[in-house]
Amino acid sequence: MTEGKSPRHAQRRPAQKKAADASPQSSPTVTAENSTDRGEKLPGTLAQGVAVLVAAVKTLPNGPGVYRMLDRKGDALYVGKAKNLKKRVTSYCQPAKLPRRLQRMIASTVALEVVTTHTELEALLLESNLIKRLMPRYNVLLRDDKSFPYIVITGDTDYPQVTKHRGAKGDAGTYFGPFASAGAVNRTITALERVFLLRSCSDSIFATRTRPCLMHQIKRCAAPCVGRITKTDYGELVDQARDFLSGRSKDIQQRLAGAMQVSSEELDFESAAVYRDRIRALTQIQAHQDINVRGFDDADVIAAHQDAGQTCIQVFFFRAGQNYGNRAYFPAHDRSLEPEAVLASFIGQFYDNKPVPGLVLVSHRLEDHALIAEALSFRAGARVDFLNPSRGAKRKLVDHALSNARDALARRLAESSTQRRLLEGLAEHLGLESAPERIEVYDNSHIQGAQPYGAMIVAGPEGFIKKSYRKFRIRQAAADNDAEPQQPASAPITTAPSPGDDYAMMREVLSRRFARALKEDPERSGEQWPDLVLLDGGRGQLSVGREVLADLGLADLPLAAVAKGPDRNAGRERIFLPDRPPLLLEPRDPVLYYIQRLRDEAHRFAIGSHRTGRSNARLRSVLDDVPGVGGKRKKALLHHFGSAQAVARAGLADLAAVTGISHGVAQRIYAHFHDDD
Repeated sequence: MTEGKSPRHAQRRPAQKKAADASPQSSPTVTAENSTDRGEKLPGTLAQGVAVLVAAVKTLPNGPGVYRMLDRKGDALYVGKAKNLKKRVTSYCQPAKLPRRLQRMIASTVALEVVTTHTELEALLLESNLIKRLMPRYNVLLRDDKSFPYIVITGDTDYPQVTKHRGAKGDAGTYFGPFASAGAVNRTITALERVFLLRSCSDSIFATRTRPCLMHQIKRCAAPCVGRITKTDYGELVDQARDFLSGRSKDIQQRLAGAMQVSSEELDFESAAVYRDRIRALTQIQAHQDINVRGFDDADVIAAHQDAGQTCIQVFFFRAGQNYGNRAYFPAHDRSLEPEAVLASFIGQFYDNKPVPGLVLVSHRLEDHALIAEALSFRAGARVDFLNPSRGAKRKLVDHALSNARDALARRLAESSTQRRLLEGLAEHLGLESAPERIEVYDNSHIQGAQPYGAMIVAGPEGFIKKSYRKFRIRQAAADNDAEPQQPASAPITTAPSPGDDYAMMREVLSRRFARALKEDPERSGEQWPDLVLLDGGRGQLSVGREVLADLGLADLPLAAVAKGPDRNAGRERIFLPDRPPLLLEPRDPVLYYIQRLRDEAHRFAIGSHRTGRSNARLRSVLDDVPGVGGKRKKALLHHFGSAQAVARAGLADLAAVTGISHGVAQRIYAHFHDDD
């Protein structure tokens, strides 16, 4: 679904457009500059925002649709759906009756954009799509939106493989899931190996085996690679595994018990022992089912618990009557929102790109309950029962999910409280105005100047923010072998960098990071600006950081550097601050431990980036530099000649004989290696 279109060709009405897009042919854009305050005693910016909405209401229809409030940059502040657009937007024109959160939103609004739809259902679907794509500041936001893993039994081979799959279902095979986590998938695959002895190795390894591997020795594979099982018998194991994943485990257990009995009667005790072990493994799997889910096959159980202005939403996945795991979500939202509102918005975003089962159980009765049920059925292409059970077995499932949500939120609040105390202690020690919400830590990694990388990690009240991590491949620090000698730590660095020059590397990383930030957000109004910049190093790194930030006009950013103590002993770190003597914290100070964690995480990420770059450099081939030779041609050449060196020595006729290499390409390859002859 794309912006400006409903699921059934919704009609776009540009009630308000960005000022930059306005033209004589388009509808006039209502902005804060041409608004009035209608005589109300409101703050200036709030009055201007109200005036924008008042002017917009005049052109709005009385039908369903989606509206977007935009700020001065044209970014969406809020996306909402309405059964009656005129009535809904009119409700924002009396801010005195609205909570403070909505007043702030209206005060920031300079334009309104509207998309009309045929039905309220289409408006709901479009709203969820736009919220996920635009991430408006004042909406409930589902930030953790990774795809779920599946188990696939491949279908394009005589001996199917059982493996984990994440992403689009493009390959042939039977897919089972989704599972809540990779751990749940791995546990299930291990169970399948123990009970059904299916192979999990790749096709390339399977094709080259000459003797059974360790998996066969520990009785987790039937070793079809070396003919220890016939194609027919292996096919029966595959069918049993499919039945198990489809919820027919009891039938399988009965068949295994019957086969064990037959083997015993025939005095084939070795085979009987194999069946016995498989039955035990299957029984162990059934015993580990956390909840009794009799009465339905596929269902999602979604429960929300709220405390201290935060919400935890637990989602349990049940497929084929089995528990496929659960996952906790902590959507970002305003502290004043009720759990029903958070849950409704979460469900719309959660199922925007995920399969909807035939039954969805929720912990709260939602305001638009019937509409959401209709939307889920529309997405699933079949009827979906969307229930808020009040008693019985289904209510027990919901209560179990609620208990997990309550426990998960309690753990998160405890962690957040501890983290907040650490941040407050850090602010006190470093002389910051308040506890930092965003800390950026920088470090470099290289081996005698080779493959140098810089790294930036980010931390905040919720811990490490790994999606904000950045790595920098040093462009110039290892490029100039004729650079002047490194200057003293206390002197500003002005010369060209040399290999292994940590100061020059730090200068480059900081310059690139903050020059780009200024380019993207010159007003520094976004959330990507740090409240503290922490450098791994001593006085020299601090001097480099001060100089870079001063050159960019960012001298007001708090800056510090942390250096290990004598003999690089942990626990005796010194913290260097601008215009202050070095700070030495008590060895058992929790803030010191926190600083060590930040430093060690930056060091870990920097080393990982360096190792990845070094590995990629090793994998480069001399063929990568040949013009006109891409991945497919390089693969064809290597398969034909066996090595890149053999390609370099090959004659023109031999090169042209390779599949996919034309005469012209062969001439370019030959010339590349023989121009100097």
